[in-house]
Amino acid sequence: MTTPRDLMFVALDAATGNADDMETGRPLEWGDVSLALAGAELIDLLGLEAVRLDDDRLVPGMRPALADHLLDEAASSLVRQTPYESVDDWLWRRGRGLATAYPTALEAEGQLTRRRSRLPLRTGRTVPADSAAHRRAADRWAAHDPVLTALAAAAGIDDPHATAPPDVADDAVATVLAAVNDAVRELEAVRQRRAIERAAFDNIWRGDGQ
Repeated sequence: MTTPRDLMFVALDAATGNADDMETGRPLEWGDVSLALAGAELIDLLGLEAVRLDDDRLVPGMRPALADHLLDEAASSLVRQTPYESVDDWLWRRGRGLATAYPTALEAEGQLTRRRSRLPLRTGRTVPADSAAHRRAADRWAAHDPVLTALAAAAGIDDPHATAPPDVADDAVATVLAAVNDAVRELEAVRQRRAIERAAFDNIWRGDGQ
């Protein structure tokens, strides 16, 4: 399995209450999850030497054959012309829609199942199946893997058993994680600004702004 898939399992567990050993500091924003997934892809590509960092620029490296089609798609989408792409630009470009793409892929592979609802006329919720892939992701989470923990925190998922902030020794990985956190904060600022604008617009229509 890959880091983004593990992160997606963790996010789904948090969103559906499918695990007892995690909690969300706030309701999940799937835009945040998408940015974290893009960061997870990039971290895996760094580990595979498919890309390296030159300051904040992504310099493509070897082109490995990848069984995971989404990670292979990510590797194929690396910009291969100078001045190359920044980590921040990658997160915004590649992250678009990933919080939908990964569950879709997992569902197609039979990695997700539908939990029955106790209420009539309700079809229930889609949750991770009891699969080897899900168990591996849960084991990685339970082991407080620093990269997975940091990515999950950026996506709004807190590890209640963590005793200290995750310590990531690899400078390139740390750079990606910092960029993910910055992008999430930027997205939250956009959401807040739009909420203020909507509230002001509603006030005008109600006559409260006059």
